[in-house]
Amino acid sequence: MKIIGIIPARYASTRFPGKPLAQLQGHSMIEWVYRRAVKVFPHTAVATDDERIAGEVERFGGIVVMTSPTHASGTDRCAEALVKLQQLYGETADAVVNIQGDEPFVDPDLLSQLAHCFDDESVHIATAIRKITNEQELFNPNCVKTVVSATGNALYFSRSTIPYQRGVEQSEWLSHHDYYLHLGLYAYRADVLTRLTQLPSSSLEKAESLEQNRWLENDYRIKVIQTEADSFSIDTPEDLQYAQQLAIDALTPEVG
Repeated sequence: MKIIGIIPARYASTRFPGKPLAQLQGHSMIEWVYRRAVKVFPHTAVATDDERIAGEVERFGGIVVMTSPTHASGTDRCAEALVKLQQLYGETADAVVNIQGDEPFVDPDLLSQLAHCFDDESVHIATAIRKITNEQELFNPNCVKTVVSATGNALYFSRSTIPYQRGVEQSEWLSHHDYYLHLGLYAYRADVLTRLTQLPSSSLEKAESLEQNRWLENDYRIKVIQTEADSFSIDTPEDLQYAQQLAIDALTPEVG
């Protein structure tokens, strides 16, 4: 199975403009992500609409494709990049893994696990969750919660704390039920990725501002894998300061 890794990367960010170029121990954040992803997917590329990011990727020897600045989501950017990369490689991909460009410590093993979900021919999309262990995440609307079926498929994604526990004090919810945090990683069969971008916005997507609910509303099956890996996402300059220490402790990018 031929799998392409794509890292969508935008320069514009309300809370942290230019964060793909932020430096961690002498290497840009986008380089950290790329070096980890390419360990798993030899055909990995950065998809961007910004010449500054493209120049940085070319500087460290990575593959980059330019995409439209009008994309509403990383999924849409991945779909355009897929077409261009298939032309570049001269062959058709079976699946695409969408790797967040602001998670410099993404676990290569987790990326590999996502890719292996497609060993099951019934899987359309794959994503990852981890168990929530503290109330700060449990009740934070910026932390997306996931409800999973008995067969390991996503039932719903919400910014609310679901399920609600009737008759139980909120301070005791974690001790009475397992809750799961959605991690921002997706993998798609190549033909499914193309179809997802053609779906109109849905009511549940708009309500939660979560595109994956549009896919569920249209009966696409999202396989969920549980992991203990907890890749740190950099959303603000303050996050970057914390990440500097993590970078010291982590393996540095394998640069030549």
